[in-house]
Amino acid sequence: MIIDETGGSHGVRDTHAILSAAESPKQAFSGKELYATVFEKAAVYARDIIMSHPFVDGNKRTGMTTASVLLENNGYTVSAGEGEVEKFALRIVKERPGVKEIAGWFKTHSKRLGEQTD
Repeated sequence: MIIDETGGSHGVRDTHAILSAAESPKQAFSGKELYATVFEKAAVYARDIIMSHPFVDGNKRTGMTTASVLLENNGYTVSAGEGEVEKFALRIVKERPGVKEIAGWFKTHSKRLGEQTD
């Protein structure tokens, strides 16, 4: 859908990377979730899809959209200004921030659905 809406080439480059990215936020150790907050889970989706390049095209768009959909399904909406989402996706590629830093960005740039803005 993202390619249809924004352009680019269709296709899957690495099915295993897609399956791995889908499961990453669910990881646990000794019965404790590794990514406990919804923002951490969103961060893992964004990072893993962006960095593993499972699709022929649109990996940054798909990573950020997947994270945004997860947040929306959990009562939040990403409220970044124009161009900020794209800029942050590029930052993930270039600077390779950790999950906590990416989660912080999503938390800062999200608001609860139905929340009034000033």
